[in-house]
Order: sequence, then C-alpha cells, then structure tokens
Amino acid sequence: MAHGFRFPETFWLFGCGNMAGAMLARWLEQGVDPAGITVIRKSGRPVAPGVRVLTGVPTGERPPAALMIGVKPQMLDAVADGVAAAAGPQTLLLSIMAGTTTGTLGSHFPRAGAIVRAMPNTPVAIGRGVVGLHAARGTDDQRALAMAMMQPLGLAEWIADEALFDAVTALSGSGPAFLFRFIEALARGGAALGLPADQAARFACATVEGAAMLAAAADEDPGALAERVASPGGSTRKGLDVLDEGDALTGLVTRTLEAARRRNAEMAAGK
Repeated sequence: MAHGFRFPETFWLFGCGNMAGAMLARWLEQGVDPAGITVIRKSGRPVAPGVRVLTGVPTGERPPAALMIGVKPQMLDAVADGVAAAAGPQTLLLSIMAGTTTGTLGSHFPRAGAIVRAMPNTPVAIGRGVVGLHAARGTDDQRALAMAMMQPLGLAEWIADEALFDAVTALSGSGPAFLFRFIEALARGGAALGLPADQAARFACATVEGAAMLAAAADEDPGALAERVASPGGSTRKGLDVLDEGDALTGLVTRTLEAARRRNAEMAAGK
C-alpha cells in the first residue's frame, strides 16, 4: 500500500521497545513498505510481518538512508559500535533517547551525515502524539526527511534551542503519564461521590478526550474555555475555585514538570 508521506527507502532501527515499537507500528499502519525496514535487537524477536529482524549489523550492505536509535539511554554504549558501523555520510541518524544530547551523539557517531534528536510521546501509536525535533547537523533535505517521517505520528515541531529539550521531554514526553494520573484522579473523585467505579472511569476518560479535542479545535485558549463553562455562582465555578485557590493546580503541575525536567538534565550529565 502506498503512503502519502516521505519515508526513507532503507531504514534501520536499533532497539524496538515501547516507544520505538509504537512509532514503527504507526509507520507500517500508514503504508510504509516493511521490506525496507531492518530492526536490530539482541533478542532477535520478530516485530511485524515483513520487517527484517537481526541480532547485529549486517555485513557487506550499504549504510541505510536513515537509522534510529530506539534503546534506553543507558544502553547507548551497548549499541554504539553497531550504530557507528551503520551510520554513513549520507545517513540521517535519529535518536529518541531521553537526556542524550546531540553533542554526545556527534562524538559517538562522527561519520553520520545528519544527527536529529527526537522526543516523541506514546500517543504516536495512534497518530495523535507530539514529537519535538532538534538537528545538530545535516542538509535541509535531511531535516525535511526527518520532519516528513514524524508528521504521521502527530504534531511535530522543531526546537531551536536544545537546552529546552529537557522541558519538552517533561511537558509532552512525560505529559501523557501525568494526564493518565489526572484521569484516574477524576474517576476516583466521581466514585467517591457515589458513581460505580467502572462508570466513573468511562466518564472521566471520555470527558478528558472530548475536552482536549474541543480545546485543540477552539480559537480561544483553555483558560477562556474554562470560564465559558463556569457560570457565576454555579457548580463549575465552585469547583474551579478549589483548583485556582493559591494557584494550587498550576503550582502542582509546575513542580511536576520541574521534577521531570531536572531528572532529564541529570541523565544528560550521566547521573
């Protein structure tokens, strides 16, 4: 099946954990030819019909047009030799390793033609994710290829200052987990008011989904949308008063993001 976006003819993926696997599944769902994809993983476990899976870098083959490092940051040293052998001057090297800077990648893989750091989140699996991108080097065409690859996954945007990547990781990379916690809390709150727990969970999830879609489509900012729902003296206003008191919710979320951002910076520093 043909796909309506640009994708490299040859693509090698080092590691295929949860995030890399979600990205791969979305690409295949969108019609990318599995025959052009090679997954290199120590286990050798198959990932999808038609995708070649190897336990090491194949010998005697030309470097791929693009490759992605999809392992955990602490596993970089374990795959570095294989990636270095596979990354040629014409190769677009993508990394989704949190806390691993383009400087670190450049020192490990000096032969790679282009290095792009990407930070996706788990909703990429359904094409509703967020991907932050930062390029250390490479041609305009290689950067355009990186963007084209990410667009089927959801919202993809370039981050000009790599120093902000830890904030991107905290906001959109970790954000789904924080929202899952909020959905859980909303459901538990409904159950505490007497709703059956399973029904409260369904209502909470659907409420968050619908509100997010409305916010995404609206011309107004979310704060204005909240004010439109809250009639003076009404029940919504009373609830918002609790969240707004002393900037309680904003303060909590800011501390949450700061904790995640700080940990990303620590990982980048090798701590």
